[in-house]
Amino acid sequence: MRHEGRVQGKSLFPICAVANVGRPVRSRSPLMAAETAKSAADTAKSTVEQFTTAGNLAFKDAVEKSLAQLNEFNAHSKKNLEAVIASVTASTKGVEALSAQAMAYSKKAMEDQVAIAKSLSGAKSFQEAVELQTTFAKSALDAYIAEVSKMSDIVSSSVKDSMKPLNERVTAAVERLQAAR
Repeated sequence: MRHEGRVQGKSLFPICAVANVGRPVRSRSPLMAAETAKSAADTAKSTVEQFTTAGNLAFKDAVEKSLAQLNEFNAHSKKNLEAVIASVTASTKGVEALSAQAMAYSKKAMEDQVAIAKSLSGAKSFQEAVELQTTFAKSALDAYIAEVSKMSDIVSSSVKDSMKPLNERVTAAVERLQAAR
């Protein structure tokens, strides 16, 4: 059986009540409907404002966090660059020291060779020339071995000094990674 506004006993108008005669009757006045619509609009506006505020705060926090990480990255990069500069400076000083040592050795070796040449030219016998040459060869070999030892120490010290700042940065990075775990 079908009545106006009803299908099998159920109302087609949920905001309407069914009168005893079977006709839908509005239970709310237009003023109440306007208040309900205004209340719904206010609720929607409040919800949108809450979402907007939460979104703005989340965005602001994300930007601030990103800037903080960027500043930290820049500080880390600056320290790395300073370490590279310190390493190159130490390497340059090592090369300069090695070059100075090599020049000093070359100068002394040339002076010794000139001196032995003069001595050999003044030798009175073949035996004396052989003895002078043997003495010179022995002293030249001893000087060469001493010089190689000095140069080895300079190179070792230079490598140690030039690697120190880089090792410090690697250690700092490893510690930072371990702290992040």
